[in-house]
Amino acid sequence: MRQRIVINLDEPAGEATQRTRKSGNKRRRWLRVLGGLAFVVVVLVVVAVVGAFLWWRHYQSTPAYSVVVLVDAAARNDAAEFQKHINEDEIAKNMVSTVSQKAGARYGHALNSSVQQQIDSLVPPLLVRMKETIRKEVAAAMAFNGLAPEGRSFMWILLHVPSLLTVNTEGDTAKVTMPRGGQMIELTMQRNADGWKMTQFKDELAVQHIVDSVITELPAIGKIDPNNSWLQKLQPKKSGRGR
Repeated sequence: MRQRIVINLDEPAGEATQRTRKSGNKRRRWLRVLGGLAFVVVVLVVVAVVGAFLWWRHYQSTPAYSVVVLVDAAARNDAAEFQKHINEDEIAKNMVSTVSQKAGARYGHALNSSVQQQIDSLVPPLLVRMKETIRKEVAAAMAFNGLAPEGRSFMWILLHVPSLLTVNTEGDTAKVTMPRGGQMIELTMQRNADGWKMTQFKDELAVQHIVDSVITELPAIGKIDPNNSWLQKLQPKKSGRGR
């Protein structure tokens, strides 16, 4: 049997208009929902960007970031950049005691309290003269520690080095330890107007190299005389004021 399709031409115009209005309302409702979601996404992105920027600015003010910069400069052999983040005078001064003791030990049985006192008086002016040697040894130690393999980018160093550092901060002073082979390098960082600068460096191999340089400048065993002209040249000249 054939089926007939019947179209009701007598449907009131108002009902059709009402259905059209409802359809339009649904579309507008979805547009508002999508617009709200888009707004939320934009707000989240802005918050994430601002948060990342603030975190980055804060991280740049930490001792860990300064160590990252030092490792990168040492790895690239950038002496100028490396020098910006160390206090050579303080590093040399803080090495005096260790270098004096190790230099004295090289005198073996010839060492006595008198000889040690004379070595102690000779080493400080020697280390002041050898600041460049000290800087090179410190940079070589930080470049050789394997934290920054040759050719690695700054971003690679930034992502990998901090996880290998142990940083303890107290006020404006930070103690940092970092690996070098089977040993640990110890750094002391001091906060200043430009961030953090290294003021102390402890590494057995670097200190031994510095002692090697110092010992060549010291008199031979049995010839240390506090009154000799060589020692007087090393001693700082006294000011004429106050006489």
